[in-house]
Amino acid sequence: MLGIDYVIAITVIAAAIVAFAQYLFKKNITKFSMNLSGFVGIAKNRGVVAGVIAYVVGLVFYLYALDSGQLSFVYPAFASTFVFVVAIARFKLGERVGLARIAGVIMIILGITLVAFSL
Repeated sequence: MLGIDYVIAITVIAAAIVAFAQYLFKKNITKFSMNLSGFVGIAKNRGVVAGVIAYVVGLVFYLYALDSGQLSFVYPAFASTFVFVVAIARFKLGERVGLARIAGVIMIILGITLVAFSL
């Protein structure tokens, strides 16, 4: 097992990459239809393909974190993805982030902190 600081870093990197992949999906998706032509259109969309690649890279980091740390820590720490997604939504996509969402992000951060201190 690696040190907890290292596992935290790998997990946060994985979460940030997956959040970036979500941004790429949202930014590049157009009207999607659940049929063959819709799937072909998605497969030809470079931004969506880049998102899939980013998602796979994030998954590799996440799997490495799982191999290096305890599941009961890594999985909750991966919830930091939500923190990154809210920040990206606000600052890159210009989405309105209300008080309830901010409170939710704060609770996620507190939960991750509690899990980290329980090790």
